[in-house]
Amino acid sequence: MTELPRTPPLDLSGKRALVTGASSGIGLGCAVALAEAGAHVVCAARRPDVLADVVAAMQAEGWSAEALPLDQTDLEAVKAALGQPYDVVLNSAGLARHAPAIETTPEDFDAVVNINLRSAFFLSSYAAKALMDAGKPGSIIHISSQMGHVGGIDRSVYCATKHGVEGMVKSMAIEWGKAGIRINTICPTFIRTALTKVTFDNPERYAWIMDKIKLPRVGEVSDIMGAVQFLASDASAMVTGTHILIDGGWTAD
Repeated sequence: MTELPRTPPLDLSGKRALVTGASSGIGLGCAVALAEAGAHVVCAARRPDVLADVVAAMQAEGWSAEALPLDQTDLEAVKAALGQPYDVVLNSAGLARHAPAIETTPEDFDAVVNINLRSAFFLSSYAAKALMDAGKPGSIIHISSQMGHVGGIDRSVYCATKHGVEGMVKSMAIEWGKAGIRINTICPTFIRTALTKVTFDNPERYAWIMDKIKLPRVGEVSDIMGAVQFLASDASAMVTGTHILIDGGWTAD
């Protein structure tokens, strides 16, 4: 009788995961996705009070979670947080200060680069070193953006950082592949969160978004969660150095 193949599981039972930017929006959705799949999730963000509420809500669902107050731009604190290896490290922290290029200040440029690219680089590096020192494989995931593949109005700095993350991930995948460490990105379109409300409330911007998205709606946090489980689990064991676009067809043109 023919031996049938089996789909690798999305189950993350027994795995430890660290999620940055976990207190709200996309980061919260990522933390929940990993917890739903059975991982113990360390939820990291800057706001201790909000984190405490998030973790309490997750624990009330029967999931395993704990809070870790963390400023991701504090590289010493990030290094200390990654002193132990995590099976999954997901970076969802990010910053956007949109403005025309000719009006962008050095201060805004540095702030966006610092969180979106510099901290992402060293978070990845520290996570990989901890895994290598422990002789363990692992999955590192960055929430990037469709803007890592296209340009956007008033988004020259933001796009520069996200294009940078995409290139960084390709190089790191080459370096760390032999150690069994995978690194990938998830690239969403505009997702409905508290942070994007101001954009959606602007009729001109909303019309621009809906013209670019081929599906008849904007993205929701839940649209990202399946990709998180996929990249964190053995279902993506042969996936590294690449991206998953969740953009409703924005980049199909």
